[in-house]
Amino acid sequence: MRRVHCAAACKAGRVFVPKLVATDLDGTLLRSDLTVSERTLATFERLERSGITLVFVTGRPWRWMDPVLAQTGRRGRVVCANGAVVLDGASGQVLQNWTIPADTLRAVTESVRDTFPDAIFAVERGRRMLHEPEYPVRHDLGRRDENQVSYDELVAEPVEKLLIRAPSVEAAELWTRCTRVFDGRVTPTHSGFRGLIEVSAGGVTKATGLEWVAQRCGVDPQDIVAFGDMPNDIPMLTWAGRGVVVADAHPEAAAVAHTVTTGNDADGVATYLDALLDEVEATTPR
Repeated sequence: MRRVHCAAACKAGRVFVPKLVATDLDGTLLRSDLTVSERTLATFERLERSGITLVFVTGRPWRWMDPVLAQTGRRGRVVCANGAVVLDGASGQVLQNWTIPADTLRAVTESVRDTFPDAIFAVERGRRMLHEPEYPVRHDLGRRDENQVSYDELVAEPVEKLLIRAPSVEAAELWTRCTRVFDGRVTPTHSGFRGLIEVSAGGVTKATGLEWVAQRCGVDPQDIVAFGDMPNDIPMLTWAGRGVVVADAHPEAAAVAHTVTTGNDADGVATYLDALLDEVEATTPR
């Protein structure tokens, strides 16, 4: 891990002042009970007063964003589905999306099933999840946006995200072997869960979605601080000028980060940003 401490930067006369803050949600910003703390909300207000743009960058599909935006306020840009969808937080309108074409979807799923005969598929298409009969879903949650379909229906149209489950293998092994099979046609990632990887269109990652937003905000990568905790955050952590992981982050994510903050249940994102903003204010002439 590359550690960059604010105090050292100040002594050298170089205080890092981000123009944009990008943060993952689950395991990073959200606490274990999926709430956003009052302290974190207060930090967001400090960012806004300082003219610093806040962007959520998540693996969640956009149909899962309402509970988060209800807590944080519906504003700004939201990058969903590991970079495949950009939303306007205020209106919920899709500003941009990148999909896996139907022919590519069929080809890669057939290749995966040749490699892992027990593979089961689901997809995120618009505001709905479609899944094969054997794909495990939480029926007790009472969701009405998840539908069981046949394989042919599943691959009939373009999708923002493909989910692959192969319970017999670990996520890292599934990712490694599928990457070889995909041969660049699509881009896989994972969040450490056994036997599950998530797949986007070729070249689409959290970094590309964030880059799309940053360009429209007129912000360069070196002026961005990004927070994450899992392998799907690695492209964003390495693309941004400063990548920060929370305590207990996945080892792969921690290995590429510049520094570490406290855990998500200890308001790690707010802890880091408050210290940074305090340092900026202390060195700003009055």
